[in-house]
Amino acid sequence: MRDPSPDCPLCPRLVAFRAANRALRPDWFNAPVPGFGDPLARLLIVGLAPGLLGANRTGRPFTGDHAGLLLYDTLLALGLATGHYAEHAGDGLVLEDTFISNAVRCVPPSNRPTPEEVRACRPFLEATIAHLPNLRVVLALGAVAHQSVVKALGGKLPKLPFRHGAVHRLPSGLSVVDSYHCSRLNQNTGTLTPGMFLEVVRTASDLRGGHA
Repeated sequence: MRDPSPDCPLCPRLVAFRAANRALRPDWFNAPVPGFGDPLARLLIVGLAPGLLGANRTGRPFTGDHAGLLLYDTLLALGLATGHYAEHAGDGLVLEDTFISNAVRCVPPSNRPTPEEVRACRPFLEATIAHLPNLRVVLALGAVAHQSVVKALGGKLPKLPFRHGAVHRLPSGLSVVDSYHCSRLNQNTGTLTPGMFLEVVRTASDLRGGHA
């Protein structure tokens, strides 16, 4: 199964947090967030987990929070998306040759999933990868996403360390490109600038090869 059920029971801490959010904000999405984009994409972007005020509220990855502003502006600038990003799932934005998902599908407290939660959700990442028949490149946003992607692809982490801008070629023929996560914190501290992010997404885009 590519996406967990709306009431996925795998992670007790996330189940409890989901229930609390449903009680507090019954009009929000409050469920595991499915992937979004082109089912024939050659580029997969993998983030960490839904943000409480972003994807957990809107039901679409990186939609409605600060990280999404930089991500979708960059995709639009590079022709990897068309339309207009208006911070809600019904804005009509369309991804071009690109699919977006997360290492963990449910919002975690304090935006920090545990290693056990990342591991429990990895089969859904593996299924997402398996259901993208034209996939050539994975852009991993942050070290946790990098680690989960490499494991999902059968790679060895000691040989493939996370480093912003690094390009790793897996035995399967797929490439993994690393980027710092486009979180508000990384942007505010200057760890990741818009220019840095544009360049790393362009690198991932160029590695797709050929024409869509």
